[in-house]
Amino acid sequence: MTDVLPVLVQTRLFRFLVVGVGAALLLFVLSWLLVSSGLSPFAGSAIAYAIAFVVAYSAQRGWTFGAEHGHTRAFPRYLALQAGCAAFSGLVSHVAVTHFGLSPVAMSALTTVTTSTVSYFASLLWVFPARG
Repeated sequence: MTDVLPVLVQTRLFRFLVVGVGAALLLFVLSWLLVSSGLSPFAGSAIAYAIAFVVAYSAQRGWTFGAEHGHTRAFPRYLALQAGCAAFSGLVSHVAVTHFGLSPVAMSALTTVTTSTVSYFASLLWVFPARG
C-alpha cells in the first residue's frame, strides 16, 4: 500500500484533480473573505474567480503538465476551455434537472464529474498536448 501512494501522486490525473480541488477551495475562501470584508458579492466573487483562475492555470501548466507549453498558445486555449466548460456545466445541469428530474445533489455530482472529465481530456489533448 505504501508503494501505491508515490505512484498515484506522480500521475497526471492525480495532479489535475489536486489543482482543481485546490482552485475550488481558493475560490470559496477568497470570495468569502472579500465579500465579508465589504466588497459587493459581484465584485468579491469576480475578483476571487480571477485569482483562482490564474492560480489554477499556472499550477496546471507548471505542475500537472510539466511547463512544456508557452503561455502565448496555452493561456488562450485554457481560457477558451474554461469558458466552454462553464457553458457545458450549465447545459448539463439544466438537462439533468429538466429532462431527468435529478435532485440538486445528483445534478451537482453529475455536472462536476462530466465537466471535470471534459476539462481533463481537453487539457491533455488540446491545451497542454504532449510534446514530441
